[in-house]
Amino acid sequence: MPDVLNALAQVLEQAQAWFIAAGLVFARIGAFFALLPVFGERVVPARVRLVAALAMTSIVAPAVSAWVPAVPDTPIRAALFLGAETLVGLTLAAGLRLMVMILQMAGTKAAQATSLSQAFGGAGIDPQPAFSQVLVMAGLAMIVVMGFPERLAALLVLSYDIFPSGSWPNPAALAEWGTARVAHAFALAFVLASPFVIGSALYNLALGAINRAMPQLMVAFIGAPALTLGGLVLMLIAAPLMIGVWYSAFTEVITDPTALVQP
Repeated sequence: MPDVLNALAQVLEQAQAWFIAAGLVFARIGAFFALLPVFGERVVPARVRLVAALAMTSIVAPAVSAWVPAVPDTPIRAALFLGAETLVGLTLAAGLRLMVMILQMAGTKAAQATSLSQAFGGAGIDPQPAFSQVLVMAGLAMIVVMGFPERLAALLVLSYDIFPSGSWPNPAALAEWGTARVAHAFALAFVLASPFVIGSALYNLALGAINRAMPQLMVAFIGAPALTLGGLVLMLIAAPLMIGVWYSAFTEVITDPTALVQP
């Protein structure tokens, strides 16, 4: 009987140590899932998001248990530890969230160029044009189909190598990384929307030349519907190419999300 009690005590001690380590890992993963694309969307209930974060913790914790330090022995150290883990999780998720915002910006530019910025603007929770809604939904579906959960697990395990548990990122490097990511987001959004912007500019120049040559022709009544139709047809043709280019950039970010950040 004493042998059984000793064995149970050892099992309980090991289980307690594992749950504590998992709780420390959850501090990073919980913040990560708060801004994460797909799982962090506003349409996803909080309970589903919590269950997904706990499931990811059960996957990541055994792989990074050797990198997780012991429980902080004072409240101040515990607060600093949780603050560092939260910042790291939010930073990683913000990099991925910014990639989704690229599709929103590209869709908004394309819709404004084709006079469709107000059409179906309230189709989703976030007020955005229909082009943005289509691109965002297509992009999210694309990354889910291509193994998004597995990539997230690999990213979180890699994050403990980049950012040791409980260590604060370098503020200067973090600011440099954020500036570079935002600049890249605006540049890529313009590249994705460039067919619509260039096509709209050429079309309006052509309408101006026609109006100059034939002042009696009401080009506005002819040009506006043609521009809208052309925008819809161009979206039908260009959307797969836009999603393909965006997915390549997203894969690079999720593979090496903090290329400019040093802990």
